[in-house]
Amino acid sequence: MYKYIFLWDEDLEVDNFNPRRYLNIVKSERLEISQPGLDPKLSEIHHPITVRKKTGNFHRRVSRANKDCSREGPPCSGWVEGMAPVFSKSAWQCAWHLIQNDLVHGWGIDYKFGYCAQGDRTKNIGVVDSEFVVHRGVQTLGGSAMTKRTRGKSSHALRQRTAQVQQQTRVCLCLNTEGTF
Repeated sequence: MYKYIFLWDEDLEVDNFNPRRYLNIVKSERLEISQPGLDPKLSEIHHPITVRKKTGNFHRRVSRANKDCSREGPPCSGWVEGMAPVFSKSAWQCAWHLIQNDLVHGWGIDYKFGYCAQGDRTKNIGVVDSEFVVHRGVQTLGGSAMTKRTRGKSSHALRQRTAQVQQQTRVCLCLNTEGTF
């Protein structure tokens, strides 16, 4: 049986990541939802909280001095980004249902992960700095990385794949009506 689920994008480089050390920190800090810190020099960064801090093993919030983080709450504390979340078994049982409702798009779902934190999101969610990754930010389902030249060619294939995933999701949800995974 599993204790943690790593739900990671394929564009992460893990040369500086040790899963055993990572999980030891997650367990000792009682994090229900976590992610590795992102290398600030090599990663595509979307939110300051995900940037690896060079001191300490982990952090749970961004300094209030940061102009984008003048308040408590996502994405300044109690938050991880959707490209590299790690869920405890309890948190996963909640997050599974969030993800099933948005398999194709996914944008903004990371703001909802806090509802699955099994308590106070500012204490149960954190970024592990000592075990970090590089996020290349490669788009795999289209989006901002697509050029005008490729957009028309791939949009039909993307629509077909989207329909296929939606159909699979309907089948999956029907099979899971008893709450099993």
